[in-house]
Amino acid sequence: LNAAVEAARAGEQGKGFAVVASEVRALAQRSGQAAKEIKGLIDDSVQKVSIGSDQVEAAGATMQEIVASVRRVTSIINEISSASEEQSRGIQQVNQAVSQMDSVTQQNAALVEQAAASAASLETQSQRLREAVAVFKLQTGRVIEADSPALGRGAEPALLGA
Repeated sequence: LNAAVEAARAGEQGKGFAVVASEVRALAQRSGQAAKEIKGLIDDSVQKVSIGSDQVEAAGATMQEIVASVRRVTSIINEISSASEEQSRGIQQVNQAVSQMDSVTQQNAALVEQAAASAASLETQSQRLREAVAVFKLQTGRVIEADSPALGRGAEPALLGA
């Protein structure tokens, strides 16, 4: 503004000065406009940096949550693994018990077969004994007294009333 006033005072000789002053004024206006644009860009950049910083903080918090979740999942997997191992040991014990029960059952079956064979043999012997005793007839009321050694092996039974 001062340069324009001085150029107007100088008259014809201040014409060159007026051109320079006009260019300086235009340059000052462009500089002011550029400064406003730069300020707008800086404000926009500050806002974007602030948003970016907030997003970085949120991402950091999310990452920490993910890490905590991974740790929980790892812990759960370890618990599942331990439980699986324990179940495996339990299943092995059950298998051993079933195997032992099978063995005992087979032994019992063999013993039952032996007992059945013994019972059949005893029945056969009992039948023979009944048949052998059936030949002897005792009179009722009469007692036969005999020494034990006389009835030993090879002794012949005495027949009463014969």
